Amino acid sequence: MSDRQLMILSLLEDIRFSIELILKRFERIESSDDFLANDEGLEKLDSISMRMVAIGEGFKSIDKLTDNRLLCDYPEIDWKGVKGIRDILSHHYFDMDAEVIFTVCDEHLEKLLYVTKEMIENVNESNTFS
Repeated sequence: MSDRQLMILSLLEDIRFSIELILKRFERIESSDDFLANDEGLEKLDSISMRMVAIGEGFKSIDKLTDNRLLCDYPEIDWKGVKGIRDILSHHYFDMDAEVIFTVCDEHLEKLLYVTKEMIENVNESNTFS
């Protein structure tokens, strides 16, 4: 396995871990108001947002390492949105919208986790990025 392939796999594993951590932290959140109701909710919102930044950054790095060839093999994911939320949260942190974070967690993360695991399997089996 090449160094590049190992770096891609490492990034994918970090992303998988972050998604699973977000989903665990999100388990008791029933609406976006739960993020804003108390200090515990705000801490979850902050920690989830930081993990989303890391996920977006990770996928940007993977895109660079694979010369934009890996993510396009998984068109069921809105990669522009995945990478874009990182930009919004990083550069406009005080404009963070709890409703958007809630929607991403509630409607999109399970699918992203599934695809990330699929990517890990496929990269493990492939020599494409050697």
